[in-house]
Amino acid sequence: MMADRCRLTGTGKPHHRFERSLVPSKKALVRRPSPRLAEGLVTHIEREKVDAGLAAEQWEAYVEALSAHGWETIEVDPEDDCPDSVFVEDTVVMYKNVALITRPGAESRRAETAGVEEAVARLGCSVNWIWEPGTLDGGDVLKVGDTVYVGRGGRTNAAGVQQVRAAFEPLGARVVAVPVSKVLHLKSAVTALPDGTVIGHIPKVDRPSLFPGFLSVPEESGSHVVLLGGHKLLMAASAPKTAELLTDLGHEVVTVDISEFEKLEGCVTCLSVRLRELYA
Repeated sequence: MMADRCRLTGTGKPHHRFERSLVPSKKALVRRPSPRLAEGLVTHIEREKVDAGLAAEQWEAYVEALSAHGWETIEVDPEDDCPDSVFVEDTVVMYKNVALITRPGAESRRAETAGVEEAVARLGCSVNWIWEPGTLDGGDVLKVGDTVYVGRGGRTNAAGVQQVRAAFEPLGARVVAVPVSKVLHLKSAVTALPDGTVIGHIPKVDRPSLFPGFLSVPEESGSHVVLLGGHKLLMAASAPKTAELLTDLGHEVVTVDISEFEKLEGCVTCLSVRLRELYA
């Protein structure tokens, strides 16, 4: 637990001190799609034509789904010259009240971080950074309780993993590096249910055995869930079989159509950064 102190008196002793406590938060950072969205990077799939107008409508519906389930959405200033900027998750990783500003593996995306840094600073987060030669994309980080899995692959390098350890292990995190070679990011392959069970589509997961309680799902896009609170899960409409499976397991599934973002290797986690704890 961190403690803040008020300014010192003339004697060099604290005039008074107060404790700050982490409290549950339901704030989510989002960022509007760039008009250049169709130029976004594609690495593991064939490029398809993106309908920017439809993408804008789908983004609005995504934000509305978050709001409808109790999340306060906070718009980060848009970056119209950055085609991939809508995938705001890649620019910052949150652990407790610490915002770790990333250094994206694709150089063309590094201009995206400044606006996000300003947004989290305004929310009172403690800000840290990934420094050269480290690279880190937020989509490579999956938090399950106090375990922080970091995908070591195309966009995140070993130095980036080491810097995640340096930032979060003093706060009580256990950082585990896992290989990623079959998809763009770790969270393109796996996410986690509210009870901590990691889910993924086996053909896209390098080493399922690294995750305790792994559950295989029948569709690649079924690997991606956003925890809305309780047993509510936000999922892409493109995974109806997985939605049925998770419903049978007692979860309440909320679906959104994000087809235009899926053409750019995006998923439901990429489009927001959920801040689940902030200091009161």
